[in-house]
Parts: sequence; C-alpha cells; structure tokens
Amino acid sequence: MRIKHILVLSISLLPLSIVGCKDDDIEPERDDSEEETGFTIPTYADDYSSIASWANRNEWNLANVHDPSVAYYNGYYYMYGTDASYGNEHEGHGHFQGKRSTDLVNWEWVGGPFYEPPSWVADSLNAIRLRMGLEVISENDIRYGFWAPVVRRVNVGGQDILRMYYSIVIDNYIKTGKANTPNNFDGSWTERAFIGMCESIDPAGAVWTDKGFVTTSSSDRGLDYSRSSLSDWEAYFYYNAIDPTYIVTPEGKHYLIHGSWHSGFALLQVDPESGKPLNTLGEPYANSVSELTARYGVRIGTRTSSSRWQGSEAPEIIYKDGYYYLFLAYDGLDIPYNTRVVRSTNIEGPYYDISGRNFTNGRGDCYPIVTHPYKFNLSYGWVGISHCSISQKEDTDEWFYISQGRLPPNVNGNPYSNAIMMGHVRRIVWCPASQDEPDNLWPIALPERYAAVPDYGTITKDSLVGTWEHITLRYTYGVQNQASSLTLKANGTMSGALSGNWSYDATKKQLTLGNVVVCVEREVDWEANPRRVTFVYAGTEKNLNATYWGKMKK
Repeated sequence: MRIKHILVLSISLLPLSIVGCKDDDIEPERDDSEEETGFTIPTYADDYSSIASWANRNEWNLANVHDPSVAYYNGYYYMYGTDASYGNEHEGHGHFQGKRSTDLVNWEWVGGPFYEPPSWVADSLNAIRLRMGLEVISENDIRYGFWAPVVRRVNVGGQDILRMYYSIVIDNYIKTGKANTPNNFDGSWTERAFIGMCESIDPAGAVWTDKGFVTTSSSDRGLDYSRSSLSDWEAYFYYNAIDPTYIVTPEGKHYLIHGSWHSGFALLQVDPESGKPLNTLGEPYANSVSELTARYGVRIGTRTSSSRWQGSEAPEIIYKDGYYYLFLAYDGLDIPYNTRVVRSTNIEGPYYDISGRNFTNGRGDCYPIVTHPYKFNLSYGWVGISHCSISQKEDTDEWFYISQGRLPPNVNGNPYSNAIMMGHVRRIVWCPASQDEPDNLWPIALPERYAAVPDYGTITKDSLVGTWEHITLRYTYGVQNQASSLTLKANGTMSGALSGNWSYDATKKQLTLGNVVVCVEREVDWEANPRRVTFVYAGTEKNLNATYWGKMKK
C-alpha cells in the first residue's frame, strides 16, 4: 500500500477553503500582438480554489489534474487521471473523469468510464482470499481507491479504440479484512491492488466497456503476509499492481509496465487483441522471486535493489530513435515529487541513466532530472511535479511532458493550498549529454508550461543578451530550487548564478553555458503580470547530476 498516497488524499478531505524555424535574420519582438498572430495567452488562474466546486467543473480547464495520461483520438487529446480533487469535489461523480483538448492548451471536462467499483474487483479479491484460507470481506466493507490510469489509442481488428488500464487499490488488512486504520492493525499488511482494463470508441460520450481483471499485486513470500509493526516497510508484495503504462513496440508486441514503491517495475507482455496477459499468471504469490517473476513479469527497474520500499513509482515509457525511454517518479508526492529518465535499446532492459548507472539493477539515483520542485521570482512556484504522461503531438515530432503541479502550502493564506493540483503541459527538448556528444540526446521538460506560442522567427544570439532567471535543478528532498539572476553579456561572458563564457548555435537553438548545453525555445512567462512571451532554456550535462532551467527577464 502506498502510504504516501493515503496521506495526500487525506489532505484533500479537508474542508474546502475559498480564497480569493524560419530563416528570418531579424528577431521579432517577443510580445507580438494577438491581432497579428491570432495567438492568445491563457489567462486562467493557477489558484483555482474559487471555482473548485463540482458545479464549476466546466470552468476547470486544467484544474484538478492528478497522475494524468493523455492519448489522441478522433481529433482530441483525451486526459484521464487519479480520482483526486481539491476538497474531494469529485466524490459521487464517477471515477477517472477526463478532459479533452484540440490544442493541448485549452481543456474541457468529459465523463469517466464508471461510477461504481467494477464487481469483478470484489469477486477477484475474495476468490484469492479463499484460496489463501482467509475469510471473504463483505463488499460493503471493502475500501477502494481509484488511481493512475493509462490510456492509449490502439488498433484492434482494423478499428481505432481507446484502451485504458486502471488501478483499484484495496485498503483493508489482509489477516482480518478490517479497514486500514491504526486502531485496526492486526499484524498484517494491507490488501492488494488490481489493474483492470476498459475500452471505448466514444470517450466524448463517456461510453466505456469494462474488460475486467488484468493483473494484481503479487508476492514472493508465499502466505507470510505478517507485518511486525506500522513502522515496518519491508512490504509483503514484490510487485504493486498500480501505476500502469503501456507500449506497443516497433515489432508490434504489447507490454504493460507497472509498479510502485515496493520492489520495482514489472514488465508484463499482453495480447494485442484482448489486452490481457499473454501467459497464464497463476496464483499471485510464490515462494521465491524467480518463481513469481516467471509468471508476473520480469523486473526492469528499481531505485534501490536491496530495498522493498525504494521510493520510485509511476513508470511511463516511450520509444524514440532506437531507445525505450522510461520516465519515473521519485519520492513523496505532496512536495518532493520529481521525475527522472533512463533508457534502453531493449524493452526488457537493462535501463541506464545519462552517466551509465544501471536502473534495472538498482545502482543508485538516476539522472537526468526532468522536473523538480522549483520557484521563479514573483511567484509561489510549484511542487509535487511528477507522475507524468509523455505524449507526442499528432503528426509531428513534438513531445510533451504532462503532469500535475501542486501549489506549496499556505499560498494566499490557504492552509490546504498544497491540495490544489493544476495540470501542467510542458514541451520536451532533446539535449546533448555533453559538448563532446552532440548526438547523445536526452529529454528534459521546459521550465515554463506550454501555450502554443507561434514561431516568430529565428532566435538570434543578440536576442539572448540580457538578464535571466536561472535555476539549477539539483536534487534536495522536499526543497524548491529557487531562481537567481544570470546575466549573459554581449562579449560572450556571463555573471551572477553562473560565471565563465557562453556561446550560441542558432541553427540548433543550443546555448552553451560554461560546459553545459541547453536548448532554447519561446514559451509564456506564466509568472509575469500580465503573462507574456519570453525565451526559456533547459538542459543538462552527464556529470552534473542536475538540470539547468532558465527564462529571460524582459
């Protein structure tokens, strides 16, 4: 059981508190008029508490987003995520509610796949319990949690459909079946999670067909589900059946990857047509790791090989230019949540980070940092930025990082502001691992959110001269990395947050700061009042163990 998720959801249970490249040689102005371009900068507030009620859901846009997954279908990008909202406004209104957009900027609310827990969950749970010699748990006593779906467009029998894998967690103790509360602790671990699957050809109408059981949490400890105390974190389950991601390989094979916080991530092959496991799973418990993984999937990654509580979760996988890129979330999700990425030429691994650390074997923290809690000047900044969807814009080679961002605690005097979860869509830039490896490209999210800024022409070296807000995203648990001033001088030197020399390749849009190459783009300065277009950069270096983010001050 992911204790950190229970803690976060308890925050949202608190009472709702209302608080008020062209070839042009000339660099155009960065505040081109909307009349000339048809471009409009989003004006919605990041603190959406005043419109958080269910009655205002059509005004939410990207408000109330948690653990999103995005897929393109019939002209729209559809987004679905974990059941969570500020003040629990979602309760009683169905599960995995969605949003849709034509441009990845403006989103409208759409319904989710179901209102009640699917009946197969209780049936599957109690069938397993009976085979384990345990009493069944009455359906009325089962505590459900609805988490982290993944949605993909797939072609089945010549028809495009949306296929969703979703997680349902059972929050009852194994031994007695009682609800997971400290007073009910019975010396056992909490029950398992399930991954189910549903499909739709009419997501706009919220019409989904549930396909039922796919997999469940599985253990290498047989029937020994005992737990010595509430401070014992050596989990009973080897694989935790939550946080699925899904990929179709270039060879046409279909895989589900899932797992969280326990022993790592499982790779499970599924049948392309049915979406169900290709091989028979058998009992979700075994007496050894090898016996278990032979049926429930090979382990392709873990943050720490020796720990069953290793602080990584939410795998997301894409394939690009010969590599499988596996994105993963680190740490607790209220504030410290941050994103890393590793890659492999083989779907089964091994997966390595930018410096060669082996994530499949759990050889230490991985880099680069894709996102991390941060704060630009004149803003409260964002925390809890992870559990991402990586999506490709239809018919382009543009990639996007999509996640929630949480406001820090006590924003605008609101003690519950950390439960405000705004959806963040960021472009991904592919940056060199070092100056000597110009073609060894790694994905980093841009620091400012996507607003579909038009192409105003070539970004020239002269246009980058001036003052910037620079952030070194360096891993510090639960700390927002803050901006400091950086000046790029016309003579090619820099001062402030960084010193030394800088240079710029306008063809590649790559800015070199000392020995770190960053990628430059235009985005909206969301912290400015009013918001405006500016330059931003993101990049890393393979031995830096950090990421550079920056935006230009006007």
